[in-house]
Amino acid sequence: MKKLGYISSIFFLLALFVASCSRSNKGGGSVSDSTEVVSSAAKEDILVGNLNVVVDQSILSLIKEQEEVFLSAYPNARLSITAKPEILAVKDLLADEATVAILTRTLHEDEDAYFKQRSINPRIFPIAIDAIVLVGHTKSADTSVTISYVSELMSGGAKQSKKLVFDNLNSSSFRQLKTLANLEKVSGTNVEAKESAKEVLEEVVRDEAKIGVLSYSDYLNLKQKFSDLNNIRILSVQNSVGEGADNKYYKPNQSTIAAEQYPLRRTVYVLNYQPNMGLGIGFSAFLTGDRGQRIVLKSGMVPVTMPGREIIIRDNI
Repeated sequence: MKKLGYISSIFFLLALFVASCSRSNKGGGSVSDSTEVVSSAAKEDILVGNLNVVVDQSILSLIKEQEEVFLSAYPNARLSITAKPEILAVKDLLADEATVAILTRTLHEDEDAYFKQRSINPRIFPIAIDAIVLVGHTKSADTSVTISYVSELMSGGAKQSKKLVFDNLNSSSFRQLKTLANLEKVSGTNVEAKESAKEVLEEVVRDEAKIGVLSYSDYLNLKQKFSDLNNIRILSVQNSVGEGADNKYYKPNQSTIAAEQYPLRRTVYVLNYQPNMGLGIGFSAFLTGDRGQRIVLKSGMVPVTMPGREIIIRDNI
């Protein structure tokens, strides 16, 4: 992680240097006022211009915080952020509706082939570690769950009294659990979908037999304002997959995710498919740099590189 942090710092400094040179070569004029809409391609560089970004809706709250700080630092940048379920977000990227995507996976080989045909080499960087959270009703006797039990529910191979409730069947959470269970198709007997993470929590409150599935990012955002938070609880999940499996049960938090103890972790990536040295470079550098990683840490998620701490020592107090 330290090596990645060093590379990110060099990347960000290089980006700033290129931007400075670019503005300098344009005649040394003053930077346009922050209220001016940047529309001319001649005015665009890595910190100036317009950028369409499509984001996995399960991590939107984190990216909106990043956007606010980024735009306050670089007022001549314009970000148009669209949040969609993962499958639809990838479709937008492939349809050139956006040139930068922030997802919990990279593109598959067949998806990436579209850009290779156009000689576009992506710049892909991890920016955070998220997780999938399983939520139950406080009146339910279940306080923990195994991955094999979740897989069994999704397959419909055995009769169960519980149901899994997803935010969307096109979501990254649904895709990840389906992949983990090694399923081609999912049974509709014990699986249902809502329209948002908030509706998932509301369904769990309404029905004790439901287990909600949502992103850790969404849960962190919703728990600050969800009125029935006292009626739900996060379920512990058995760490039974991967090299670090110890068969113990863990709840998701910054410590268990960072220590790779909570098994349903996933990495958040920024995928820059912008064909030129545009704003995608600057925004990616910000996300992976010190300020962007501090925002990840403050949000409750796990940064890919731990931000440094500055200690000021004074001779006289």
